[in-house]
Amino acid sequence: MISANLKYLRKSKAKSQEEVANDISIKRTTLSGYENGSAEPNTDYLLRLSDYYGITVDVLLRQDLSKTGIPAADFISQVSGASLRIIATTVDRDNNDNIELVPLKARAGYTSGYADPEYIRVLPAFNMPFLSPGKKYRTFPIIGDSMPPVADGSWVTGEYLENWNFIKNGNPYIIVTKDDGIVFKSVYNQIDDDGTLLLCSTNPAYEPYEIAIHQVLEVWKFTHYISSELPEPNLDRSEIASTVMHLQREVNKLKNTMRKA
Repeated sequence: MISANLKYLRKSKAKSQEEVANDISIKRTTLSGYENGSAEPNTDYLLRLSDYYGITVDVLLRQDLSKTGIPAADFISQVSGASLRIIATTVDRDNNDNIELVPLKARAGYTSGYADPEYIRVLPAFNMPFLSPGKKYRTFPIIGDSMPPVADGSWVTGEYLENWNFIKNGNPYIIVTKDDGIVFKSVYNQIDDDGTLLLCSTNPAYEPYEIAIHQVLEVWKFTHYISSELPEPNLDRSEIASTVMHLQREVNKLKNTMRKA
C-alpha cells in the first residue's frame, strides 16, 4: 500500500525520484526501494514523507490513494479532509461574523460563487444572538422532501466545518458539491476508507449514495432550521389509536353531561 502511495504522491507533484530524495535528504536508491516495495521507511523517514506530501501518516499507510478518484494535481489539498480552507465571509459593524442567507434564486450560483467575496457580500445577512459566538454560520434553502421533518421550502442554518475528518456518522450536514449543488443529508464519513462520503436521507424513499471527497466544496454542520410547516407528531399507529379512543371517551362523557343537564 505505502509503496504505491509514495509513487502516486510523487507523480502528483510531477517530481523525479532524485528531486524528492534531495528535498527530504535521503538517497535516491532508498526512495526507489520504498516505491517498488523492496523496503519500508522507518519512523523518521515516514514522518519526513508525511510532512513533505502534507498528509497524515495514517492516510499514507492505510488508504489506497489511487482509488480516491481525485486528480493528482488536486489530491494533496483534498484527500485528508483536514486541509486549510479559507471561507469568504461578511461582518457587522462590530466586526462579528454575519450569518449570510443564500436566497433560492442565488442557490444555483452558490457552487461557483461560494469563495468569491463579491458574491458573498451581496447576500442578505443577519444575526442570531442565541448561536455560539466565534463560529461561522450560513443559512441555505432546502428543496425537496428527502429529509423529514425538515420540509420542502425550509431554511437550514449550518456551522462551517473546516476539518472534514470531524464529520460524525449519522449526523445531518449541508454538503456543497461541484455537480449536485447544495444537498442536505445525514452523512457517514468514509474519507479514510475510500475517499468518499455516504449521503443518506431520512425519507426511506430515497436511496443512499456516495460522493467522492474531491467533489465536495464545503461542509456545514446542521444547527437548526426554520419552517412554516409544523412537523408531524412522532407517534406510531398504536399510539394514535390510543389517543383517538381517549378523545372519543372524553367526547362521550361530555355528551352525557350535557344530556343530564
